[in-house]
Parts: sequence; structure tokens; C-alpha cells
Amino acid sequence: MILKGSTIKLGDDINTDSIISGRYKFSITDIKELSKHLMEDIDPDFTKKIKPGKSILVAGNNFGMGSSREQAPLVIKEAGITAVLAKQFARIFYRNSFNIGLPLIETDTDKISDKDELEVDLDQGIVKNITQDINLKINPFPKFMQELLEGGGIVNYIKKHGELKI
Repeated sequence: MILKGSTIKLGDDINTDSIISGRYKFSITDIKELSKHLMEDIDPDFTKKIKPGKSILVAGNNFGMGSSREQAPLVIKEAGITAVLAKQFARIFYRNSFNIGLPLIETDTDKISDKDELEVDLDQGIVKNITQDINLKINPFPKFMQELLEGGGIVNYIKKHGELKI
């Protein structure tokens, strides 16, 4: 599985309330509408930077810390972000993201800049930074995790296969 896109870079400690503000928790229930408010407390014009299906979010340490609200990875995916690369993810956010089919990749993001063009090969375990002509190693994704991602998450996988086939 290969993912491609232009990066939008953030820093460390991006919490779920920064991803989608808690003030929308009960007032907006439609994920499509909610995704219009992605990262707006960090950057009010954030969603204007996204090229749906062609943007990769890059961050530092501790991405997704905070509450366990599943809306955080859902709005990232709904906004058109292809994948999220970070040095480290909060565990609940990590699990919620794979459950809904949003690829999260842990790697050293210091050598990735805003607007770099990336190609992520989940089979080979390589992030190619085309802009800077460097490669970063990642752990290859097991076939099962790739099937979950390709299928849109665990619920879709179970609907298709009837059970988890690990």
C-alpha cells in the first residue's frame, strides 16, 4: 500500500481538543460539518490548506493526547487527510484511528517540512521525502492492518468478512 501527498506540518502535543474543539461536541453531530472546524484553534485557515486525498498531516511527539473522543480521527479522515505521521501517538487516538481506517505512521518527523511531497510505502516500511530526497524508515504494516485501512476500518472489515481473520 502506497500513500502520497503534500505535508501540512504541526508541532508537538496536539491534543484532541485542538484537533476538534470540545465546544462542538454536542452542537454539531454531522462529521462532514464537524470536519470544517479541524484544527481551527491552532490555525483558523487550516482546512483551506488541505487537498482532499493528497494531504498528509505531520506532527511531533504525543499527537492525539487528551480525551478518547472518536470524533478527532473521524474529522481528520473526513477532511481528506490521507495519513498522519508523528514521532509518537497517544495510544487511544492510535487505536481509534485504525478502527476507522485512518493510517498513522510513527517516524522521526524532524526531517520533514511543511509542503514536502511524500510517498509512504507501508509494505516496504519507507517514507520517501521526494522534496528533500531522503528516506525515513518505518515499521512495515502487517497485511492485516493494511486490509483494515483499505477497507475503511474495523467495522467495514467485519461487515465484509463476518469476523476478524488475523
